[in-house]
Amino acid sequence: MGKIILVTGGARSGKSKFAEELALKLGEGRAAYIATAQIFDSEMAERVKIHKSRRGKNWITFESPFNADKSITFAAQNFNAILFDCVTIYLSNFLCNANLDDENIFTKFEEWINNLITAAKNSDATIIFVSNEVGAGIVPENKLARVFRDYAGLANQMLAKESEKVFLTIAGIAIDIKKLPTD
Repeated sequence: MGKIILVTGGARSGKSKFAEELALKLGEGRAAYIATAQIFDSEMAERVKIHKSRRGKNWITFESPFNADKSITFAAQNFNAILFDCVTIYLSNFLCNANLDDENIFTKFEEWINNLITAAKNSDATIIFVSNEVGAGIVPENKLARVFRDYAGLANQMLAKESEKVFLTIAGIAIDIKKLPTD
């Protein structure tokens, strides 16, 4: 049965770097990378280039802006550790292709996230999900941004519930918040 680890934090908190190091450690020097970004402009292309150059040759990348559950299933056949970077970009892909007025959008969203969880649990690998914490700021002024914030928070909760460990990264420091006392 697969294991799930969630790594979350704010922008530039060090979550991806920490998750990459953890994946290589768990994968004994090699890991799969599920990349969810779509490149629409030169700025995003540069970000992807930086991520790729930081990873090096110990990684096999699976470009999966959609149906990433299938990539998890496929990658788990050959890798002990899989890094999924990131849940919030994956959610943006979903929302930008959805009708926000569809009365079934929440059910479709839950199904999307549950498909990831099911694929991870049905594998023999450790899947490290990277996700942004986006709910600590003000209430966004438009519907898409509010739905994104709400669903990102819910996705993080769903993944955290199923995770063996949940790391919160702040200023490059990762803290396993699932270990913290709850009383």
